[in-house]
Amino acid sequence: MADDRPAVQRGTRLGRRAFLGGSAALGAAALAAAGCTPDGARRPPGSGRRLSFLGPHQPGVDTPAAHFGLLAALNLVREDRASLARSLRDLTDEARALMEGHPPEQRDTAYPPAETGILGPEGRTDGLAVTLSVGASLFDDRFGLAERRPKELVRMPYLANDRLDPAQTHGDLLLALSADQPDTLLHALRQLMRRTRDNLVLHWMLDGYNRPDARPRPGETGNRNLLGFKDGTANLDIGDKRLMDELIWVGPGDGEPAWAVGGSYQAVRIIRMFVEFWDRTPLNEQQKIIGRDKASGAPLGQDRETDDPGYGDDPAGRRVPLDAHIRMANPRTPETAGNRILRRGFNFSRGFDDAGRLDQGAWPSSATRRASPGGSWPCRPASRASPWRSTSCRWGRVLLRPPRGPLHRRLAGPGAARLTPSAGRLAVRSVG
Repeated sequence: MADDRPAVQRGTRLGRRAFLGGSAALGAAALAAAGCTPDGARRPPGSGRRLSFLGPHQPGVDTPAAHFGLLAALNLVREDRASLARSLRDLTDEARALMEGHPPEQRDTAYPPAETGILGPEGRTDGLAVTLSVGASLFDDRFGLAERRPKELVRMPYLANDRLDPAQTHGDLLLALSADQPDTLLHALRQLMRRTRDNLVLHWMLDGYNRPDARPRPGETGNRNLLGFKDGTANLDIGDKRLMDELIWVGPGDGEPAWAVGGSYQAVRIIRMFVEFWDRTPLNEQQKIIGRDKASGAPLGQDRETDDPGYGDDPAGRRVPLDAHIRMANPRTPETAGNRILRRGFNFSRGFDDAGRLDQGAWPSSATRRASPGGSWPCRPASRASPWRSTSCRWGRVLLRPPRGPLHRRLAGPGAARLTPSAGRLAVRSVG
């Protein structure tokens, strides 16, 4: 039985509407009206937000940032397509109900309640976005889907300074949840798990938080990471449709499987920061490592956060060192302009390790149209000895977030369904 509700008949074929808007990579990103007022203006994040589940892309990609995030990697128990299709359908139906605030089923008290009760009876959604992605392992020999594997989806390679932990890497599916209240995330996770517990088991999970801008403006941010620097200054403008089509959404001429067109590759890295070492580092050295003024966010030698770093006038790196984070992540050359990504970063704090050091860091989740050409990951160590070298990229995955549609049918059914790969290739690029 897939959950603890009274037994009901469940078909093994996912209907067309079952996956409209959400399963394996839940399609791509719920667009447009998400986070907007009736007149089209963006609303600041708040408990009253409700994102659209339906749309040409999956929710959580080009939607406004939320205050809290949660990653949950899942593995499939059964190895037949019918079970996979049913799990995708159930995830779709439950995700839609959660995002749209559907009232729970009323049951006889002799049965367990249909939902957790954490959020009360008001039907709160708190800007919830449910993004489902599929991992590279889904295209092994279990389901006969190898021919539908996206061309750049591979298991996560090791990068410089990586310490990849098998217990915290990869997975058949990845749920990425975001909302403006942490209890909304826990409620959503429990509802999604109880709906699919007959075929999905947790592999690893991690939650986090950030401080999104109430009124986002391209080229600047008030959000900061646990190193104390602004995080997301040069991020892409999600309201620029032309730019999103150019850099984020997979196009029909990209040589990808048809089911992936309209989706995007996703890279998730869990980065451990050795904050005690960082806190003992002189401010001047911190700023050289990042390449920006810590207070204002301006590139070194400039006045405002929005100023161009001016690398062309600084070829030797006397102002912004050649190995500074912002210079390595985004060289700002014509050759690398196509390597830019849409990045969402969440901070995390998980207590302390066996040595008594704080276990803190960030997990940036990035979307990109192509997972490999010419990009470099910003967590590669600097060439000189510095606290930045002690920041380790520990775990990661790359996923393909397909567009919305009957994924269960297009990838798992007779015609295949739309899934989203995870645990893949990471020659992706970032923003500075």
